[in-house]
Amino acid sequence: MHAQEGDTEGMAGPAVPPADSDGEEGDAWDGRGPGEPDEQEDPYRLPVTSEVALEGQGKLVASLDIDHSGSRVVAGSRDYTVKLFDFNGMKSDLRSFRSVEPFEGHPVHAVSWSPSGDAFLAVTGSAKIKVFDRDCSLRGESLQGDMYIRDQRNTKGHVSPCTYGQWHPTDRYTALTSSEDGSVRVWDTWNVVQKTVIKPTLKKPGRVAVTVARYNSNGHIIAAGLANGTIQLWDQDWRYVSGGGQYVHGAHAAESDITSLAFLRDSNTMLSRGADATLKEWDLRKFKAPVHVWEGLPADNATTQVALSPDERLILTGTSAGRDGQGGALLFFDRASRQLVRRIGMPSSVVAVQWHPKLNQIMLGVGDKKAGNVRILYDTTWSTRGVLQCTGRKPRPKDAFDFQAPLVIHTPHALPLFREDKPGGKRKREKDRMDPVKSRAPERGSAADLGVGTGGKIGVTGGTLLTQYILKNQGMLRNPADEDIRASILRHAGKEDQFNQFTKAYEKTQPERIFAKEEEEEGSDKED
Repeated sequence: MHAQEGDTEGMAGPAVPPADSDGEEGDAWDGRGPGEPDEQEDPYRLPVTSEVALEGQGKLVASLDIDHSGSRVVAGSRDYTVKLFDFNGMKSDLRSFRSVEPFEGHPVHAVSWSPSGDAFLAVTGSAKIKVFDRDCSLRGESLQGDMYIRDQRNTKGHVSPCTYGQWHPTDRYTALTSSEDGSVRVWDTWNVVQKTVIKPTLKKPGRVAVTVARYNSNGHIIAAGLANGTIQLWDQDWRYVSGGGQYVHGAHAAESDITSLAFLRDSNTMLSRGADATLKEWDLRKFKAPVHVWEGLPADNATTQVALSPDERLILTGTSAGRDGQGGALLFFDRASRQLVRRIGMPSSVVAVQWHPKLNQIMLGVGDKKAGNVRILYDTTWSTRGVLQCTGRKPRPKDAFDFQAPLVIHTPHALPLFREDKPGGKRKREKDRMDPVKSRAPERGSAADLGVGTGGKIGVTGGTLLTQYILKNQGMLRNPADEDIRASILRHAGKEDQFNQFTKAYEKTQPERIFAKEEEEEGSDKED
């Protein structure tokens, strides 16, 4: 009944490669021989022959999602940031073009694209959620509920940290979230207000955190996993608000979080991943006991995901890195034979997993407490577009003469002391140009008007003091501008022989002035 990683007897498909054959680079064993691909050697056509790592983040990448067209990837990390990657514009350096921190100090638990790809949902450790558009600009933010109201149905939002969230698979204006306040809420993403509050059915009164909530493929069924190991389903075709539909207590170990849920397209089969190191398959028509259980799959992260291949033949899930230094891994299980088909080793824990059907590429969110990134597994023959568009684009090399204008930051709500005027439009600039004060035009006037304190200038001369003003009006103070400088100098002509106050001491002792004799030049003596 149980399938372990080491079970190789009677395994369907190719033999499991050695553990060291799939290391960090992921291209040591390609699953097929030389030449054209052969389905007999690799019937699953796993796109794992090549691997690239996108721009790293500060901590573990706990969630990721790729839009329906396969052109943009959004990744949320435990370092509180969300990064956007665009395959159509990304170079071979694989850098993100946008980065945002939804809520400061809160790790990102889930990100989800809308079915149209025009916006994505960001769920963090905060009680609020945010909706961003395709270019990572904020579109809306939810309200936080009143924590003092006991009945969750009477609150306008979550009152405790959120744990997970997903956009409706077909409705672009609907999404759901789960929280530690023990509720699942359905939101109107256009106005970012809640539509419905769903409360799980519990054995006894109290509050149990909802760790994960998911839609099925058509959005008619909502499944939720609780922190006590319970799984509960609600069918939206009937009154899912008043009571739950199907539920299984003890689906996973008690006091063990359910980290992920996934539905098949027939909506009759569901997969659940738990922190009790198990992966279980359920038949919703006989929702009493699991159809199969895979054990020995460590999951130390609260958002370890489970996914399906595009043809739903394989089940994908990640495992956490061991404390003994052993890295994590990506595991492939065959749904028909229940056997382990492939193991891809990773240097750290594998948490987020997604296999895009159009690109035929596998996206992984890996990392630990120190670093993390998004790793993409692909095949040059079986995969299309996506990261294949970026590997051949080299970024432009930097030049010593490159110049970038300084970034201008506008702060309209700054204090008046630190506020800077925002540049206006063309008409305002033309109007300011005609103003001599704003345009700082030079003053026009005669030379007599120049000087400190004249022409309206600030100064201490030219009659700016009250005393000078009175003396000037009484005729006792002349205006320096009206004085004839030449006449004032010539009035001292012919008075060289008169003794003034400085030579009065020589009037008796030396009445006749004695001047120094002129000395003859040295050149005249030599000629004589």
